[in-house]
Amino acid sequence: MSQTVGRALSILPLLAEGPANLEQVASRLDVHKSTALRLLRTLHEHGIVYRQPDQRYRLGARLFALAQEAVENLDVREIAHPHLAELNAACGHTVHLAVYEEDEVLYIDKVESRYPVRMYSRIGKPVAITVAAVAKLLLADLPEPERRAVAERLDYPRYTSRSTPDAAAFLAELAKVREQGWATDLGGHEESINCVGAPIRGAEGRVVAAMSVSAPNVVVSADELLSLLPRVRRTAEAISAEYVGQPTLPQPTGGRHPHPRHKRAAP
Repeated sequence: MSQTVGRALSILPLLAEGPANLEQVASRLDVHKSTALRLLRTLHEHGIVYRQPDQRYRLGARLFALAQEAVENLDVREIAHPHLAELNAACGHTVHLAVYEEDEVLYIDKVESRYPVRMYSRIGKPVAITVAAVAKLLLADLPEPERRAVAERLDYPRYTSRSTPDAAAFLAELAKVREQGWATDLGGHEESINCVGAPIRGAEGRVVAAMSVSAPNVVVSADELLSLLPRVRRTAEAISAEYVGQPTLPQPTGGRHPHPRHKRAAP
C-alpha cells in the first residue's frame, strides 16, 4: 500500500513540469503502463489529475483548490509563537511578529522582555512603517513597481534624527534589505530603542511575515543586539520551514551577517 501511495505521489512532480502522456508517466515511475494507468485513473477520480482531450494528463483543479485552502488556513502566528517564545527566553528581549495588510504593517504577536522596561508596541497596532525593521522586511519583498508606489505615497515623520527622511532614502534602504535578507532600526523610531529583524518566508520564498528583537540601549548596545542576528535568522528560518511544511529551508540568497562592530547608522 505504501509503495502504491509513493508511486502515485511521484506522478505529481512530473505533471507539475507540464502535461505528460501515459508512456512518460510509466517511464518516470519505472513501472508497466497498466500500473501507471491504474494510478492515473485513481488520481483522476479524485480530481488530483485531469485527462486532456489529447490523452495527456495534467494536475487537476482539485489539487489547486486543496493547496489554496491549506494556505488560507495557515496561521503564521500560531506556528511562530513557540519559536518567538523560545528566542525571548534565550535573549530576554522583546520579540515581535508583523504582517503587511492593506497598506499597513501590523503587529500580530509580541513576547515581552524580562526586564522592567517595556515597549509601547501593541498587538493589532500599526508599526512606524518608514523606520521599523519588520516593515522594511515586508515592503522590501514587494515587486519593484508596487514597492516604489508605496514608498512615494508615504509620509516620512521625523521621529528622531535617524528616521528615514524621504522616499528616495527609503527605497535605497529597502533595496539594501532585499539584498542582504535582514533589517535594522537603530534609533529610527525612538532614540533609545534598537531592533534587528528577519523575514519569514512562505511558498516560493515570498515574505509572509517578519519578526524582530528589540531592546533599549540602556540594556544592550546596538552592537550587542546585532550580535543576535544569527540567532534571529535561524529562528525566522525555523518558522518558515514549519510554515511551508519542510524540515529545513536554505538561507535566503544574499544574506550576510554584519560585522561584530557594525557602525550605528541611520536607516
